Amino acid sequence: MAFIDYYEVLGVNKNATEEEIKKAYRKLARKYHPDLNPNDKEANRKFQQINEANEVLSDPEKRKKYDQYGRDWKHAEEFEKARQSRQQWADAGGGAQNFSGFSGEFDEEGFSDFFQSMFGGGERRSGRNVKFRGQDYNAELHLSLRDAYKTHQQTLKVNDKNIRITIPAGVENGQIIKLKGHGGPGINGGPNGDLYITFVIADDPKFKRLGNDLYTTVDLDLYTAVLGGEITVDTMDGKVKLKIKPETQIGTVTRLKGKGFPVYKKEGEFGDMYITYSIKIPTHLTEKQKELFRELQKQP
Repeated sequence: MAFIDYYEVLGVNKNATEEEIKKAYRKLARKYHPDLNPNDKEANRKFQQINEANEVLSDPEKRKKYDQYGRDWKHAEEFEKARQSRQQWADAGGGAQNFSGFSGEFDEEGFSDFFQSMFGGGERRSGRNVKFRGQDYNAELHLSLRDAYKTHQQTLKVNDKNIRITIPAGVENGQIIKLKGHGGPGINGGPNGDLYITFVIADDPKFKRLGNDLYTTVDLDLYTAVLGGEITVDTMDGKVKLKIKPETQIGTVTRLKGKGFPVYKKEGEFGDMYITYSIKIPTHLTEKQKELFRELQKQP
């Protein structure tokens, strides 16, 4: 598997602060969001890489492992345990090898070869079987936009085993989450692999989502647009009444603060909802109605 430089993916250096990483992620996530690039496979691939990079670099513990072990960061714990075991064996007279010099940063390619030689082959070392971590699994979970709006539970079937998971409100299309220990079984008592779930969120016929904001279009009848009035519009959590100003023009945008999408894993925080007004021209007019419009047309 080719090594992916997560710092390069987000366009930041290795000394970047958490805030710089968060800012870079948000900027790139908007640029390559699947909703803005529906038929661009390369943009969707980059969006997944951006999410993966952010998941690692925004977590201090994961970032520390990644900085030290490169592409083998997921196996850091296994390596440390094996290194300590072999060191103890050497100290007890089992051999002259000393691995203490391998602390600190590693060259990704060189370390990967070393890692393979230490764990590969399934041969017996130090008088016992080496433990192998199980294989990671990948799965897709398809949701509607309304499913993603609320925290809810779903049951997945992985290798004939039912796994009940809680999906937090606000997950994004293309977002990846990890379920630790739900991948392939470990070998010789090693830990299980992890399950990576990619969310696929279908387009909604009424609302368009961009980040945490929602966008929709509402039709106004000509009379309300000209004279003003009150209308009722749908939001994701119910209906609200809006006052329409007289002489509202087509394309006018109104913002409903806090009526957008919930912010992922931030209880009580929501984006905004933006409504664009479209004017609905009346049809099937009577002769009297047409005459009234002709009279208006003659007015200066």
